[in-house]
Amino acid sequence: QVQLVESGGALVQPGGSLRLSCAASGRILSINTMGWYRQAPGEERELVAAITSTGSTNYADSVKGRFTISRENAKNTVYLQMNSLKPEDTAVYYCNAQVREAYWTGWKEYWGQGTQVTVSS
Repeated sequence: QVQLVESGGALVQPGGSLRLSCAASGRILSINTMGWYRQAPGEERELVAAITSTGSTNYADSVKGRFTISRENAKNTVYLQMNSLKPEDTAVYYCNAQVREAYWTGWKEYWGQGTQVTVSS
């Protein structure tokens, strides 16, 4: 089994910054794409940013130029640096990873429990 544990969520004022972290642990042979999603109250979960094992990144248009995703493969950890935060960034942020546990298994998708980010004055 694989666990994803997020941290870094907080209450921050508009224009502020936060850094989210997500560490994967458990039975892990390799991790392909890791990503961050968010879900605001009454809204569907949406992709914020994703990064492949080779470092290719993808961002939602709403966060381009403000958020940066990165990862440390040796630590099975992905980060999301969020700058110039806006009230509309308020949501629960979820970590996602495509994990292969062994040579004889396929890729499985795992989710973290979520971390709350609130942007408000």
